Amino acid sequence: MGVLMSRRQTVEKVQKVSLAVSAFKDGLREQPAARRRAEAGGTRRGTLEQTVQEGEEEAPAGPSQPEEGSASKAAWERLRDGRGVEPEEFDRANRFTPPAFIRPQRELHDDEPPDISLEQREQILNDEMCEICEVWTAESLFPCRVCSRVYHDGCLRRMGYLQNDSAVEVTETAHTETGWSCYYCDNLNLLLTEEEMYSLMETLRQCKIIPDTCLTLDDFLHYKHLVHKQQFEQPMGEAQEEAATLQFSALDPDKKGHVEWPDFLSHESIQLLQKLRPQNSLLRLLTAKERERARAAFLALDQDGDGFIGEGECHKARHSWFRKHQKETPSCNVSISHVGPMSESSPASSGSAKSQEKTLLAAEQEDARRVDWPGFLRDNVAYILAARPNSAAVHLQPPA
Repeated sequence: MGVLMSRRQTVEKVQKVSLAVSAFKDGLREQPAARRRAEAGGTRRGTLEQTVQEGEEEAPAGPSQPEEGSASKAAWERLRDGRGVEPEEFDRANRFTPPAFIRPQRELHDDEPPDISLEQREQILNDEMCEICEVWTAESLFPCRVCSRVYHDGCLRRMGYLQNDSAVEVTETAHTETGWSCYYCDNLNLLLTEEEMYSLMETLRQCKIIPDTCLTLDDFLHYKHLVHKQQFEQPMGEAQEEAATLQFSALDPDKKGHVEWPDFLSHESIQLLQKLRPQNSLLRLLTAKERERARAAFLALDQDGDGFIGEGECHKARHSWFRKHQKETPSCNVSISHVGPMSESSPASSGSAKSQEKTLLAAEQEDARRVDWPGFLRDNVAYILAARPNSAAVHLQPPA
């Protein structure tokens, strides 16, 4: 039995290396464009309203409700399993088999405060072998900015995770301060446990949100109104609606008039984590790279070295580095120590004198309060996690 197992393992290793070699050869070539359903006339992904209308048109007349369509059922299955890529959207020929995502489980000690020291720096080491093919080829490996995994661009192509402009983005940003998030870290939905994912799916079903569809502002606000009423048993106020509108703008940085499904899913996932988990549990989700960036950010703000910073400085960190790793941001230290104005979408950026007076008064009060290192981490952990996706969207809009 031992000899048979050894032969089997050897064959599997040879097959994996053969696929890796094939991926390396294709790494610098232009891959054929993904075969989409648009070739048959029309894109696969539409807005929520269009999808609902199509479903109503296809529904047969009669008192009995038809069974859930195969396309919709497949979308719910992808959502449950954490698969963000539509299987029909690219050619599977000569591609690796995508990995099976295993959702995390809550541990008994998750709620206890983790020991994250400010003085004790952590040594950041990336893996030596490609996460997909398990082969080492030195400088041709692309590291993830969040975790320790590294990848070949050819392997990512074969997996279907690197297509069109994303290939250029990886090669341009993976080795820079901005960095690139791998397909594990890019999907915030994979942070949810099975129970949390079930809760989110039930909410989406009740609010008639269909997976893999885009949401317009009306769709987004309607959803937020329903969720708020379910949670608090009262209508959403004007202030909450304004905040939801600002969040929609943050999720639609290119002003397309709709929010892409992956961005909406990441936003809802981080919102659910904030609601269901204590901050200590969220702190345990941070990787060594994220903790080290947080140390650098705090030390840059703590210029007198007493271990405390003003609360206003802590809030500014959310609006700058923690919000998103923008390509124009040269480094973590510079962006934190030279914090600019708040985003234009923020209510605090209003030109009214009354708004400016309130902002200045609030800033003075915040500067009077002091925040230590553990408090800094707790206050910003959700924004650190929300900055993981590669998308330009801001998945958790910091308050003014």
